[in-house]
Amino acid sequence: MTLVRGTRESLGEAVPGLARLFSNRLAAVVTIVLALSACAPAQAAQMPEPQSGQITGTVVDVNGDAVTGATVVLADAETTNRRTVVTADNGFFKFDDVKPGVPYQVVVTADGFADWTSSAITINPGEIKILGAVELALATLKTTVRVTGNTVEIATEQVKLEETQRVFGIIPNFYVSYEGDNAAPLTTEMKFKLAAKVSYDPVSVAGIGFMAGISQAGDTPDYGQGSKGYAERFGATAADGFTDIMIGGAILPSLLHQDPRYFYQGTGTTRSRLQHAVLAPFICKGDNGRWQPNYSSVGGDLASAGLSNLYYPQSNRGAGLVLSVFAINTSERIVATLAQEFVLGKFTHRGGHID
Repeated sequence: MTLVRGTRESLGEAVPGLARLFSNRLAAVVTIVLALSACAPAQAAQMPEPQSGQITGTVVDVNGDAVTGATVVLADAETTNRRTVVTADNGFFKFDDVKPGVPYQVVVTADGFADWTSSAITINPGEIKILGAVELALATLKTTVRVTGNTVEIATEQVKLEETQRVFGIIPNFYVSYEGDNAAPLTTEMKFKLAAKVSYDPVSVAGIGFMAGISQAGDTPDYGQGSKGYAERFGATAADGFTDIMIGGAILPSLLHQDPRYFYQGTGTTRSRLQHAVLAPFICKGDNGRWQPNYSSVGGDLASAGLSNLYYPQSNRGAGLVLSVFAINTSERIVATLAQEFVLGKFTHRGGHID
């Protein structure tokens, strides 16, 4: 009995102790859980935001020259947030602190140029997005120009300007129009005067002498050597050029009502400009302003090649001569139009100015 009573007393004393121990541990666990719960929002608030990025680029024109003072806008496609910068002297622009993961659009505007808008741009954290060269095309007229004056008077003034066009201020470049859709059609008289002016220009005559010298060095055609051979080659070269320009640049354009000039494009993609230049010997603008097959140019080259059989040495005459001269004339015309579209326009003086 004494043992039982002692055991009961011991249990009576142990149970409260165990209860207190369990209660204290439970309280500790609850305290830790509450502390962690309180710290979690604070830790979330302290997490760093994704590193911002950067968008850069350079604004240029179709010739690759920097466009200064262009307005560049970075627009957030999801909100109305817009940031604006202006290009520096070298055409460069930059946007710092660009938020990653957000679609943006870059819009570029400048006086005298068509607006440019990028596709959606989304950058990664810390990324520097380089757009490279943003090429602006020249602005096109969005309204119809109605000429109220006499078209002959307008064409006369335009031809006078074209007759001042010289590459480096020296080499005649009369058969190029930089007026685009505003070019007035030429009269028959203007077509013949323009052809004659090119034919008798001192630089053209010097060019004939130079080409005759090349033929002399190559001993073609079979005129022989010496001063007599050179004189005959000079005459043949002059006749080739004169018949080609008079038939293809004056006679046929007058009969067929076609414009013999090359119409400089200057804008658009490189591909479209290449296509425009390469096709120019085969497609021309009519006096009615519509594009059509260039019968004048092709016919002029073919007629000039056929007439060469009349004055070339007997040993050179035949169908082969006609085909070779025609192929050479046409190839030279393609090379010339490509040069006009991409090179010569930059170095052509017009009325004392370079365009």
